[in-house]
Amino acid sequence: MTQYRPVGPALVEQRRAPRHPVFVTRATTRRHKQEAVEARLCDLSAYGCRLAGDDQPDGERLWLRFEGSMPVAATAVWSRDGMVGCRFDEPIDRKLVRALTLTVD
Repeated sequence: MTQYRPVGPALVEQRRAPRHPVFVTRATTRRHKQEAVEARLCDLSAYGCRLAGDDQPDGERLWLRFEGSMPVAATAVWSRDGMVGCRFDEPIDRKLVRALTLTVD
């Protein structure tokens, strides 16, 4: 018998801020020197987002455009089953986060 009790694996949340469900879901992604492609915005924080669309290789540099905003530079951090997690190069303005999400901060 051991003196330690079993502990399940830790659930580590690596995001800098919680993600919020979005109100505006239309977005486009564009790789360097390529045409823009339609995508669906699934969730968002000031530091990143999750998109449904074409798989992007990890580390791929992207330009994202959300409805009513200027292009946002980002990097694909993960891609799986048609979903892509992106980290913005610079945090986006809180006003834009509020405009795109269902929650009011």
